[in-house]
Amino acid sequence: MTPTPHPPRLVIHGRGIVPGRVHGQALVSPATISGWGGIDAATGTITERRHPLSGVCFTGKILVFPGAKGSSGWAGHFQATRLHHTAPLAMVITNLTTKAALGALLTRVPTLTEPTHDPLAHITTGDWLTLDADTGTLTIHPRHTGS
Repeated sequence: MTPTPHPPRLVIHGRGIVPGRVHGQALVSPATISGWGGIDAATGTITERRHPLSGVCFTGKILVFPGAKGSSGWAGHFQATRLHHTAPLAMVITNLTTKAALGALLTRVPTLTEPTHDPLAHITTGDWLTLDADTGTLTIHPRHTGS
C-alpha cells in the first residue's frame, strides 16, 4: 500500500527568475551571504567567519536566504559553484539585488524571489521543499517523523 503524502504546510508564491522545478531539503540562512571571500566554491561551503552557517555546505540543498552582500564578485563566486558541481539545488532569495539576480542566472539553478510570505519565518533547515520557478511556487512540506 502506498502511503498518502502529507498535505503541504504552506504554499508561498513569488517570481521565478531562473526556471526549473526541484524537490529537496532546505538550508536556511538568517543572514546575507558574501560570495566574494564568504564561500568556498570548490566545496560549496560558507566560509565567512562571522556567518551563522560558517562551515556549512549548501551543495544539493535549497538555499533560503535574505540576499547577497559584498561586491559584484558575488555572482562570479556562485557561478564557480556550478562549474565545481557544488552549487545549491535551488535558491530562494527574499531581497533581490542585481548581484544576487546575476549570481542566480550564472549559477543556473531554479531561483524564486519576491515571496508573498517571508520564507525565513516559515521554513527551517531540514524542511522538504518543492520549488517550481516556472509557476512561481514554493511548497513547504511537513517534516516526516517516525517510520
